[in-house]
Amino acid sequence: MKLNRRGFIGAGAAVAASLSAPMVMGAGKPRVVVIGGGAGGATAARYIAKGSKGAIDVTLVEPSRTYYTCFFSNLYIAGFRELSSIAHSYGTLASKYGVNVVHDWAVGIDRDAKTVSLAGGAKLSYDRLVLSPGIDFVDGAVPGWDVTSQNKMPHAYKAGSQSELLKAQIEAMPQGGTFAMVAPPNPYRCPPGPYERVSMVAHVLKEKNPTAKIIIADPKPKFSKMALFQEGWGNHYDGMIDWVGSDFGGDNVEVNPDEMTVSIDGEVTKVDVCNVIPAMKAGKICEMAGITEGNWAPVSGHTMQSRVDENIHVLGDATNQGDMPKSGFSANSQAKVAAMAIRGALTGSKVFPAKFSNTCWSLIDTEDGVKVGATYEATDEKIAKVDGFISKTGEGAELRKATYEESVGWYAGITSDMFG
Repeated sequence: MKLNRRGFIGAGAAVAASLSAPMVMGAGKPRVVVIGGGAGGATAARYIAKGSKGAIDVTLVEPSRTYYTCFFSNLYIAGFRELSSIAHSYGTLASKYGVNVVHDWAVGIDRDAKTVSLAGGAKLSYDRLVLSPGIDFVDGAVPGWDVTSQNKMPHAYKAGSQSELLKAQIEAMPQGGTFAMVAPPNPYRCPPGPYERVSMVAHVLKEKNPTAKIIIADPKPKFSKMALFQEGWGNHYDGMIDWVGSDFGGDNVEVNPDEMTVSIDGEVTKVDVCNVIPAMKAGKICEMAGITEGNWAPVSGHTMQSRVDENIHVLGDATNQGDMPKSGFSANSQAKVAAMAIRGALTGSKVFPAKFSNTCWSLIDTEDGVKVGATYEATDEKIAKVDGFISKTGEGAELRKATYEESVGWYAGITSDMFG
């Protein structure tokens, strides 16, 4: 089935309809503060504001005025899209849905007082708080690299200027040069993402620098869609890509940004571009709020409520919720469940059992798209996988083209669902 903008938004119509309830009268409106304006936060803010029809006061806190989606940013690196095509603003959330959009950093949460402190000095009170801050990186995850090195060895796992930098570095590589990627350990944002990126880098190099080499140092013994990617690399980029998994030392890596070297199991290689994608954890505000256990924030799949504080809902990449991957589609799906639960708690509207879905598309080369996905349901222990699907090796060109076109329709649909 192809997904287009109308079809994707229509899939959420039942949830949206369930959110229509009369305003609860009282001394003042209940207040919801949403921190983070990505696939989780923007969707939650829109669905709460739209569904409540003014009954809930919704404030979205997001420091960036322009949001660049990480999903499809690899296609920008390869030249399949312009940077402007993955850039989105918050104007419609404010003007059409009445969301109070505050461009500032959240720097503290007082869970007892139920307030959020902003870098600019303001304090926001809430009845329910939604945290959707995405990811931060684990300090020291890759020896020799920290965030101060990101201009020499970019991560480009937060889209925008980092994507521009990595694209420019790839295009400036000398003929016959070497591109290296340090892949992340599980769990991390967008499991197929690093390998789609390698495919897109190879696409650029095949056209502009065909004797260049790509090295992937991977701490994992296998990765998402591995057979599909390796088949595609053999078909399109034969001999260009060398994947070094944990069985061959890919879990023993050091980098030197000043010397532009990568050491894999003691073997030092001089490289021209190095894309370091470190181990990840929940965005820092979750740790500051005291709702993390280890690197992630545990939640109940029924409502996306924190297992530490029932007045806080956590979405997307920052969560430890069970079987769902960390993806934009997952965050958007979780946001609709949280929005329904929040409206039910604050206005008495009906709440239906939580259901979730996710699909991750990846582009290997021109019109050669593959996908993996599943549906999920909430149990008392976790969000549990119900069933799933994945592209098959050996598929024909027409099916692969249709899969890519489906992803383009999904992108238009989800970004409209997020930002209006």
